[in-house]
Amino acid sequence: MTSETPDTPQAEGLTFPCEYPVKAMGANKDDFQADIYQCIKQHAPEVSKEAVQIKTSKNGRYLSVTVLVYAQSREHLINIYQDLRKLESVVWTL
Repeated sequence: MTSETPDTPQAEGLTFPCEYPVKAMGANKDDFQADIYQCIKQHAPEVSKEAVQIKTSKNGRYLSVTVLVYAQSREHLINIYQDLRKLESVVWTL
């Protein structure tokens, strides 16, 4: 039995290491993008700002930040997502 939640990346079908898009959504505030980038960079120091994609919601209230990381293992991804969820500004991860 595993302790996966809906926001936990699924390892089935993935061969590690691999590129994986980590997504986080939150309120459209000035520091949201930087907070996500810094959190992920702690786990994946090789990530550059060019690996970050940002989308604004239709009404402009929310941001979706996607960062392409080179995941070493399923545990590596789980650690990233756990730290992202600790950020108050993060509403949802995918």
